[in-house]
Amino acid sequence: MANSSPAILPISDSADPIITVSSDTAAITTTDAHQSSSVSSFGAFYSKISDTVRVGLANRRPWPELLDRTSFSKPESLSEAILRFRKNYNYYRINYLTVITAVLAISLLTNPFSLILLSALLAAWLFLYIFRQSSDPPVTIFGRQFSDFETLLFLIFSTVVIIFLTSVGSVLVSAFMIGVAIVFLHGSFRTPEDLFLDDQESQGGVSGFLSLFTGGTASNAAAVSVGPPPVAAGI
Repeated sequence: MANSSPAILPISDSADPIITVSSDTAAITTTDAHQSSSVSSFGAFYSKISDTVRVGLANRRPWPELLDRTSFSKPESLSEAILRFRKNYNYYRINYLTVITAVLAISLLTNPFSLILLSALLAAWLFLYIFRQSSDPPVTIFGRQFSDFETLLFLIFSTVVIIFLTSVGSVLVSAFMIGVAIVFLHGSFRTPEDLFLDDQESQGGVSGFLSLFTGGTASNAAAVSVGPPPVAAGI
């Protein structure tokens, strides 16, 4: 019986294999890249907000000091009440903003419908406009593509409808007014004589408020060394 020769395998002439990428695979890769970019942008935004809130809460005044009953007295006039409020606001501004935020949160939690609408509106603004990049594909709804300008107009129209034509606007306005009233009453009746305000902090109420949104920390008083007055030249 003759010995059979081994089978000869075909060898390709090309040195490197040819890899074919379908259009569907490329589209999936592009979509994943856009989603990864959106997630990273949202993560950076959330990290900045978290750092800002943490720094702001770290600079708040002690709550027992805020609620000390021995420091309350009736103001003699409206001008004195306004002066007290200005001084107390410069000193307790982080606590006051916390109180207003807590009132808004409680009001929204007790109105689930308003909370759902406001959360949906915020999510739409974040993912359809704020976090979108120029390389992202256009928004497509029911097979129709919308430009960035059309998306912005839709978001503005939705905001106007939700805020002014539903209960969301009334809930937010009423909660904000209640929070401001609580803060003003406290600032008017709390005597600020025992508060130690330096010149820079007493004038930095607005900058301290804006630092919560810009991520900056509360400014500390700069230490300035004052030397003896210069000796005048001989007359």
